[in-house]
Parts: sequence; C-alpha cells; structure tokens
Amino acid sequence: MNGSRERVLGRIRAALADVPAGEAPPDVSVPQTYAASHEQGERLELLAGRIADYRAEVHRTTGGGLPDTIAAVLSQRRTRRAVTASDAPPVWFTSTAAEVVRDDGVDVATLEGTDSVVTGCALAVAETGTLVLDSGAAQGRRIISLIPDHHVCVVNASDVVASVPHALHRLDPDRPLTWISGPSATSDIELERVEGVHGPRVLDVVLVE
Repeated sequence: MNGSRERVLGRIRAALADVPAGEAPPDVSVPQTYAASHEQGERLELLAGRIADYRAEVHRTTGGGLPDTIAAVLSQRRTRRAVTASDAPPVWFTSTAAEVVRDDGVDVATLEGTDSVVTGCALAVAETGTLVLDSGAAQGRRIISLIPDHHVCVVNASDVVASVPHALHRLDPDRPLTWISGPSATSDIELERVEGVHGPRVLDVVLVE
C-alpha cells in the first residue's frame, strides 16, 4: 500500500516540477468553455421539482409567513425539541410551540435526543436539487445537521443558483461544505434503498420567495 502511495505522490511531484515557485491556482487561466447551465426552466420551479424527486417536501412561503411555516412543519413532524444554529434569526421560531435549543456547543447526547434541526444554507442548486451548507450564517456546526432525524432547511430565493458551476463561483473552497440532495439514503448490495444511515431520514425545505 505504501509503495502505491509513494508512486502516486511521485507522479504528482514530477508533474508539478515545472510549476514556478509561488504560483497559485488562480494565477493560471483554465478554459471554461462548457455550458454553465442547461436552461431547464425557471430556477425556483426547477429546484422545487428536483427536491421533490428526492422524496423531500418543499414548503413555499414569504418572509412574513416564514415563522408560521416553520411552526407548521415542526408540528407536522411532531417535533417536541429542535436544535438550531446559535445565530439563527429568533423570528423563525416565534410561532412554534416546540422547545428550541441553540447550538452553543451542545453535546452528542443532546443532539441524539432532539427531534429536528432547523438551519439556513449557503445556497441551493436548481438543476440538481442540492442544498449546500458551509457553516455560515444560521447554519451552525456540521454535526447539528447530521444527527437529528429531521432537517428543516430554510432557503432564500435569492440564494438559488441555476447549476453547480454557478454554485462553485459563489462558494469558498476553504470552508467546510456539506452538499445535501434529499434525505440521507444509500443502497445495500441488493440495491434496496436504506434511509437515515448517514444523516436525517426526513428533509423539509422551506423556500422563502
């Protein structure tokens, strides 16, 4: 195994031997002549359709209706306690009867006893129905979006981009990125779908227009 590793690293070093000292990736122009998107329709409609394809549920609302929508989603899922990022807007939870725990470093045992997590996201990709979290505003630590079995993700319409290339232009590669396409799911050796192995089994997306 170590021999293979050294061979691979050796080839990389050889390929980089002619790179001038101090040169950084942004210093080199790379042709990007591929299609940045496939113009598959209006972004919000496309995103909602893609998310539904992944067996997640989409709730469309406005800024004024957001507290009631979050409350309705949590009630529908019978949430008694929800965790959220420490900087999530308080107005999100003004209508819910659920206990809301802000993540100020809550431990795993607390997260395991929590029904839902409510977060924002960095952006959403319409063509793939993917939500991207980068631990930025209203998102919190990655762990809080992985342990509770139900994830409510708030997506602002202004943060919906057409495609992955558009997303990459807006994301900081140095941040921890979590890409979510529907509830956590995998397939066993007989291709039987198994949900919830690596994250929440239930995903509700609240799209704020």
